[in-house]
Amino acid sequence: MPQRYESKESRETLATGSSAPGLPGSKERSRAAPWRDATLVAIATFTAAILCTQFNVAELLRGLSAPPWERMQLDELPVVLLVLAAGLTWFAARRYQDAGRQIARRRIAEARLETALADNRRLSQQYVELQEAEHKSLARELHDELGQYLNVIKLDAVGIRDGRTPDEQARSERASAIVANCNHIHGALAHIIRELRPVGLDELGLAAALEHCIETWRARLPGASLELRVDPDLSGLPESVALTLYRLVQEALTNVVKHAAARHIRVELDRARSNSVNSDVIQLAVVDDGQGVEPASPTRGLGLIGMRERVAALEGELTVTSSPGRGFELRARIPI
Repeated sequence: MPQRYESKESRETLATGSSAPGLPGSKERSRAAPWRDATLVAIATFTAAILCTQFNVAELLRGLSAPPWERMQLDELPVVLLVLAAGLTWFAARRYQDAGRQIARRRIAEARLETALADNRRLSQQYVELQEAEHKSLARELHDELGQYLNVIKLDAVGIRDGRTPDEQARSERASAIVANCNHIHGALAHIIRELRPVGLDELGLAAALEHCIETWRARLPGASLELRVDPDLSGLPESVALTLYRLVQEALTNVVKHAAARHIRVELDRARSNSVNSDVIQLAVVDDGQGVEPASPTRGLGLIGMRERVAALEGELTVTSSPGRGFELRARIPI
């Protein structure tokens, strides 16, 4: 016969007839508590009224206190107590209103936190999916663009080594093929490196990398005008700040291509200097004259959320200003 094991807490619960917090029984008791307290107050008040009426408590107190305590004006005590009761009632009402406002603020904060957590979950999920997609794309690039061409180079080199092409012209053609395939591999590697890391960001700096990025987008947007204005003094930027600014511009231009249908895009990067040490701020603005969006409208895309996360990680601020038919404006402030 199977044995039944019960913990100490469960035996106590069964013995007392109580239920754990959060169960239906506890909820019913929590609802009944205010009515029980109100009933006790009503019974106490009714009992006091009967006793006062039966024994004339007011006259008795007046008779006891009048001769010896007249100088202390104890007969005015009921009025004082009445004022005190009114004051306590007002105080309780104010505290009740404050509690209601705090509960409302807490509910708003919880709703915002829930939305932020949902966005973070979506962002994490899409980040994993994009990472896997990038891995597959990189593996396919390496296999198709590099593996096959390396195999052809090896066959040509083996043929030349083994003397399978005694003709001088054939050997020259094979050597030329090896050179052409090496040039193709070099171009494929350059393309993969550009996808993985911005060109010139490490050697030439952020300004040169942004200029190269803008030139690339100009080729993709022949019908649009792209304007770039960069502060000449961007030296000393941390690598994380420079890479974040580059990715912000890249993501903003991608959104312009996908959604804005803009004719003019302006990218501005300034450095707001300060007299105090280590308090400069980098200001980035990407403005277009496209169709715009409603900022409060829900969206399934995570580009803007990803940009906010990047800026927030550097203790910066990201603001978006847009309305239907009036373009899109993205501004970021990142402290150095």
